[in-house]
Amino acid sequence: MLFGKPGEPTKLKRKVYLCASTILGMLLSFIAHGLIEINYLRQAESQGKIVPFYGSCTLMPILQIALLVFGALGGFFLGRFWWRKLYIERVWDKK
Repeated sequence: MLFGKPGEPTKLKRKVYLCASTILGMLLSFIAHGLIEINYLRQAESQGKIVPFYGSCTLMPILQIALLVFGALGGFFLGRFWWRKLYIERVWDKK
């Protein structure tokens, strides 16, 4: 059942699929944000630099927003790509 054939594509299923992939992209951007910030803080500490904080974050707000937007857009377009491959073209069925 878990790896069975997906059913017929419906509008609701497509919206849920795209929404889930967009949320996944945003969550992955949060992970990338954390890794970038950790590496930046380690580098600044090893060089003895003073790091400015913007609220509770060291990255500039424009970078924070850019990471979130690119994560959401990347997730959305990745969801559109895989929706087409899995539900429209049914690539898994042609093997």
